[in-house]
Amino acid sequence: MFQFRDLFQWDRFITPTIIKIFYWLVIVLIVLSGLSGIFSGLATMAVSPFGGFIAILLSIAGALTGIVFSRIAAECILIVFRINEHLGAIREKGTMR
Repeated sequence: MFQFRDLFQWDRFITPTIIKIFYWLVIVLIVLSGLSGIFSGLATMAVSPFGGFIAILLSIAGALTGIVFSRIAAECILIVFRINEHLGAIREKGTMR
């Protein structure tokens, strides 16, 4: 975890720690949105059973797609920071000679 003083120093990145928190917040929002779509689809089924069923399926598919793409986005950000760490290690290894 990061400390408050890390906000004012540039020796350590805080984004890899924070991105995990944002990822879980996005997951919660996606799940809530999916549940809202499912309940909306159930309410629509009273008027149009086929339309409500399609709305439920689209809500589930949208929630699953959102979860997958949010994970991909979070991993892309973390990969950039990991590449930076590895390049720093390579640079330090090269200057030891």
